[in-house]
Amino acid sequence: MGPFRTLYIDMNSFFASVEQQLNPAIRGRPVAITAMENEKGCCVAASYEAKAHGVKTGTSVPDARRLCPGIVFLPSRHRLYVRFNLRVAAVLDRYAELERIRSVDEFQIVLSGDATELDGARALVARLKAAVAAEVGECLRFSAGIGPNHLLAKIAGKLEKPNGCQHLGRDNMPDRIAHLTLDDLPGISRSMRARLERAGVRDVVSLCRLDPRHARAIWRSVEGERFVRALQGEPIPLVKTRRGGFGNSKVLAPEFRAPAEAYLVSRWLLEKASARLRRDGRVAGSFSLHLSPLGRYPWARSMRCAPTQDTLEFMRMNRALWRRAWPEIRGTQLLSIGVHLGDVDHLNSRTGDLLLPVAPAERTLGERASAAADFINQRFGPGTIQFGINRPHPGFFERG
Repeated sequence: MGPFRTLYIDMNSFFASVEQQLNPAIRGRPVAITAMENEKGCCVAASYEAKAHGVKTGTSVPDARRLCPGIVFLPSRHRLYVRFNLRVAAVLDRYAELERIRSVDEFQIVLSGDATELDGARALVARLKAAVAAEVGECLRFSAGIGPNHLLAKIAGKLEKPNGCQHLGRDNMPDRIAHLTLDDLPGISRSMRARLERAGVRDVVSLCRLDPRHARAIWRSVEGERFVRALQGEPIPLVKTRRGGFGNSKVLAPEFRAPAEAYLVSRWLLEKASARLRRDGRVAGSFSLHLSPLGRYPWARSMRCAPTQDTLEFMRMNRALWRRAWPEIRGTQLLSIGVHLGDVDHLNSRTGDLLLPVAPAERTLGERASAAADFINQRFGPGTIQFGINRPHPGFFERG
C-alpha cells in the first residue's frame, strides 16, 4: 500500500469533554449534552461514563435518566465547542501539517518525513496527545487513525475508542476491518448497502476486493470507483464538492409547532439561508419547503425562479408554498420544518436581463437592499434589520 500519508484525529466525546474540562466537579461523572431543556429533549452527546450505561446520541432524556441515575444533563453550547475546536486545531498545526478541519471534532493531518512510517506516525500521535492535554486541557483526548489515504485513516480512527491509535495498511488489510458491516464504513448508507448486497457484495472483505470498475457501475458514479480504490490503499485525494444549495432546518420546540408559529420560524430560517447565499457570492434558482406534520406524511414542494439572492423574492415563494400546504397542515402540529435554496451558481456567472434592466453579474435593487441589511446586521448584531415579522428559534446549538 505504500507509505502512510494521512493521520485522522477524532476527539473523544468532545462536547462532554469540553464541559468536564471547564467544570472539574463533573469530571469522572456521567454527562449528557441535550438539545432541549426539558423532558422532551434528547442527548446529542454523552461522556464515556454515560456511554458505559448505554446512553448515546439520540437517547431521550427520560431514557438516559433511567439508564444512568445521577447523570448530569447540560444544554449544548455549540459556539463554545467551536472555540475549543480552533484551540485544538492551533495546537495540531504547530506540531504537524494540519490539512483540513473535517468537523467540529475531527481533523486531518498530512504525514511527511519519518511520520510516513508506522513508528514515526505513532510517535507523532503521542506528541500530539501530550500537547493537546497540556495546552488545551487534560480532559480533551482523541483517537487517531493512520492510513495511506483519508478514507482508511478515518476508518482506523474509529477502531479504538477512547484515546486509541490504530493503522490500516498493507500488513493488516482487509482482515483488520472484516468484522465491520458495510454501513459501518463512512459513506455507505443503508440504501447503498442494500444496492451492494443486491450486486452480491455482502461483507467488507468482498467490497475491498471488488473491481473498481464494477464499483462504478454499482454506485452509478465515479465515486464508487474512487471509494473502492481508496479501500484498496491507493492515494485517492479528497475532491472539492460543488455547492448544491443553502438551507436551514429546525426541529421545533412545542411552542413553535402550530402552523402559524412555524411559518414565522420558516421566515427566520430563510433570512439566515439567504444571507449565507450572498456571503458566498451565489444566486439560487429554486426554493424548497419541507414540513413534517405529526401523524401525517411529510409535505415538500419547490418553486423555480430566475437566479437571485434577493431575500424578499424568496419570502414571496415561501409564502406561496405555505398557502399551498395550508389545507393539509391546518390544525396539525409540525415537528420540523426546512427551507432550501437550490440550483445555485456564482453571481459573477449570471447573465444580464434587459427587462429589469441588469447587467451581467450586477445586483438588482432588491439584492442590493438585502446586502445592505447584511452589512447592518453584521455591524450592529443579528436581527437589527428584519425582512418583516419572523420568529427566531435558535436552540442550544446557536448558544455561546
